[in-house]
Amino acid sequence: MRPAASPSSGARPGGFQQQTSDRIAHRACLSQRSKRRASPVLAAAATGIEAVGGVRPEIDAAVLQALGQCLTDTDLGMGKKYKGKVRDTYDLGDKLVIVTTDRQSAFDRLLAAIPFKGQVLNQTSAWWMQQTQHIVKNALLSVPDANACIMKKCGVFPVEFVCRGFMTGSTDTSLWTHYKNGAREYCGNTFPDGMRKNERLAQNVITPTTKAEDHDEPISPADIVRQGLMSQEDWDAVSTAALQLFAFGQQQAAQRGLLLVDTKYEFGKDEAGNILLIDEIHTPDSSRYWLADTYEQRHAQGEEPQNIDKEFLRLWFRANCDPYNDAVLPEAPAELRCELSRRYVLLYEKITGQQFQPAPLDEEPAQRMRRSVAAALEAL
Repeated sequence: MRPAASPSSGARPGGFQQQTSDRIAHRACLSQRSKRRASPVLAAAATGIEAVGGVRPEIDAAVLQALGQCLTDTDLGMGKKYKGKVRDTYDLGDKLVIVTTDRQSAFDRLLAAIPFKGQVLNQTSAWWMQQTQHIVKNALLSVPDANACIMKKCGVFPVEFVCRGFMTGSTDTSLWTHYKNGAREYCGNTFPDGMRKNERLAQNVITPTTKAEDHDEPISPADIVRQGLMSQEDWDAVSTAALQLFAFGQQQAAQRGLLLVDTKYEFGKDEAGNILLIDEIHTPDSSRYWLADTYEQRHAQGEEPQNIDKEFLRLWFRANCDPYNDAVLPEAPAELRCELSRRYVLLYEKITGQQFQPAPLDEEPAQRMRRSVAAALEAL
């Protein structure tokens, strides 16, 4: 098993050819929103990007301010650094420091940088980990910074546990992609003919994938055991925990006017052989969330559900390019990035019941994180 729990000099900005374009986009977004700050609906009408309501005006202002200062690279000056799609992991031996950046990935590519995305993911996941310890223990040790957490180092099962409650998706590994192409057997599950996109499944299912640096591959539970990726005993224990986590997440989301549509989990074992949840849980990056009160009507009319996760970005790229095959992708417009940030913050507040407090932009993030992480490590 490999080291657990993946999540930059914390320079803001950097990467994605955005150092210049962010400043231009920021001015454009400011100009547009200053004219219609009180009305997300007008913003949507002017740009063709649907804006959700319920976001506090001060969050709109903070998103605009942060648009050109996204956290896309980190340097904590400690341990051995591993750079993932979204997270930078610092291996300290028995512990991992994981920094969640504002980098946005989908279709196995980096697409954009989203204001406050990393903070939302880090703090949302920490909240869920606190709420789910009665189901399965996790590797979280401390959350010393808005964008950073400290995790116990574990060996990782090389499988992602994807739990689904609806027939949906837009990626190559999504359930709907395979179903619309004729598949009725998928990852050990059987689905009836005649299902429509975004339809609720008769029961929750797991569609596991292998973990890879470039592209995850669907796999059945039988093949997982046959290939020696997990023992049957470990598969049984972890798959049971995954479905219990998902059912609990759906219950909690429903109480907050949300549908938890699907999600993925990663698990590992510590040195004592305990199975632990080791990666983000129920965040808008690892999960799909729809607004419950508009789902039925929109589904009946053949419209996409209102979502507050990164599917919003996926659908835009699907409509404007071939994100898997085009050598150069269009740049995500400022309004799209602003709106995705708003949705992430809205989800955080709906789930946790807490007001989002944006990390300060007046302090260099690398300095802030080094100080907070060092203090937390000393206290552990």
